[in-house]
Amino acid sequence: MAKTVISDDMRKVIGGELGRSVSFPITDSDIRRWAVAVYYPEDPPKLFWDAEYAAGTVHGGIVAPEEFNPFAWMSSEGPQRRAAGHDPDMTEKTLGIEGPGLKFQLNGGMDVEYGVRMRPGDVITSVRRLAEYREREGRLGLMLFTVSEDVWTNQKDELVKTSRSTLIRY
Repeated sequence: MAKTVISDDMRKVIGGELGRSVSFPITDSDIRRWAVAVYYPEDPPKLFWDAEYAAGTVHGGIVAPEEFNPFAWMSSEGPQRRAAGHDPDMTEKTLGIEGPGLKFQLNGGMDVEYGVRMRPGDVITSVRRLAEYREREGRLGLMLFTVSEDVWTNQKDELVKTSRSTLIRY
């Protein structure tokens, strides 16, 4: 049998929920401030701040830039404390199982697909799940690729965004 760090318990929790958050309702002011910060020192596009202009576009009103994050400051659950340190087994601990015990980790990148645009009044729900494990032999030994998927929907259950993040551990 080939060498692996993926245990039976790890296989069983694929698809398990790693976290869930609900945003406060998005305001036009939230969108304007985000756009000003993102486009600085240039002026942000009128679509993000000028209601009259935005009403005449295909969007029919102000929408948020696709990269807008309604969770940037706080979710509706209140301040969230993040786990201290950089525990390489945090994914598995969150799911209540033992991790592979690897010592090092690094960001393996992110892919994002966008759906409907966020608008003033929207309430966004984020559900993050463990999507997959895969392994590959590297120069420093066996590497474990852990992919989590974060799906954002609005109050109408329309897909806003799907992000897939890869964590590389070895």
